[in-house]
Amino acid sequence: MRKTTLALALLASMPALAQSPIQWWDASATLLHGEDYDLAPSHRQTTVTLETAGGFSYGDWFAFYDMIDFNGTDESATYGEISPRFSFGKIFGKELAAGPVTDLSLALTQEFGRGPVEALLYGVGVDLKVPGFTYLQLNTYKRDPQSGNNLSEGWQLTPVYRFDIPVGNAALVVDGYIDWVFSSDNAAYEENLHINPQIKYDLGRSLFGESKSNSLFIGIEYDYWQNKYGVKGIDQSTYSFIVKYHL
Repeated sequence: MRKTTLALALLASMPALAQSPIQWWDASATLLHGEDYDLAPSHRQTTVTLETAGGFSYGDWFAFYDMIDFNGTDESATYGEISPRFSFGKIFGKELAAGPVTDLSLALTQEFGRGPVEALLYGVGVDLKVPGFTYLQLNTYKRDPQSGNNLSEGWQLTPVYRFDIPVGNAALVVDGYIDWVFSSDNAAYEENLHINPQIKYDLGRSLFGESKSNSLFIGIEYDYWQNKYGVKGIDQSTYSFIVKYHL
């Protein structure tokens, strides 16, 4: 089943929580605008990102879909990922906590979009409990490209995190991911590091009180990508202004 179909099926099932194994869910839309993007038809781009995340009886999921407009051109692009994880603790009904580790999972990701970007990733996810973090996960994958010109076969380490910094009657939320693609199996594809945090102010709580916490954010997304797309010497460093709304 294509990734987009899976994402739509997940979204369609969300309202019927009482009749489904879904334990919690979230969906959001983000508008981003920034400049200085490398290896793109335009250095300026505007992106609309749709995201969903949730937990179910046997694990959790995260999925996003980017719709990118390259400002000043007729070009556009799409890119998305869907990342289900299957928790060993949930499946076997046993607590797997040991030190900071709270759970282990079978971690899967499918990447898709226009161009040679399709890939399957499979590996192990580790959930950690670390003071100061709302959540912290370490996912290690084997990359398996699915399109002929995608040379990204190798290994990938992806930490995912969030922590909150109180500011007045609201908070700054810092969350994001790091993708480190290493031990590449193709000499034409460079190992690369993609660091992509968002720094957002909880405007919903500030304006409307605690009942609107985590509903409306404004802030910036920083994007650092060493050897972008595996191209040696293309090191992107830029940021976008963002507005994010959670349903």
